[in-house]
Amino acid sequence: MDIKLTSTVFQDGGMIPAKYTCDGASISPPLEWSGVPRTAKSLALICDDPDAPGRTWVHWVVFDLPASRMTLPENVPPQEAIAGGGKQGMTDFKKIGYGGPCPPPGKPHRYFFRLYALNSKLNLKPGATKADVEKAIEGHVLTKAELMGKYGR
Repeated sequence: MDIKLTSTVFQDGGMIPAKYTCDGASISPPLEWSGVPRTAKSLALICDDPDAPGRTWVHWVVFDLPASRMTLPENVPPQEAIAGGGKQGMTDFKKIGYGGPCPPPGKPHRYFFRLYALNSKLNLKPGATKADVEKAIEGHVLTKAELMGKYGR
């Protein structure tokens, strides 16, 4: 079974509302998922922008979410620990927690939210980077889901 990742505020391939960007409150959007394998021990989430100038820009790193969890609410506080379990990592804004889309003027950028179901906990420290999480999940991914939103200025 595949995981399905959705948001109540934008459709896959749709526009992310300004509220969730640097032009608004830059709060994290609500996310929901289903289809996590029963054998999963934890979940990890990475959000990035491959259209950023120069390199892929990391907007959110979350890991060690309980496998039983099915949502992340709107406006997850920018702190190391997530209420109900889980940790947040460092973004390319050099901050812990979600950093909203903030592209330069021009063509809209794509923002990929990827959720990974893992057969273990990562046990990384809060503040881990996308690279740390990607290295730690190698060989532990049971399945993954993707949700892509766009934003332009």
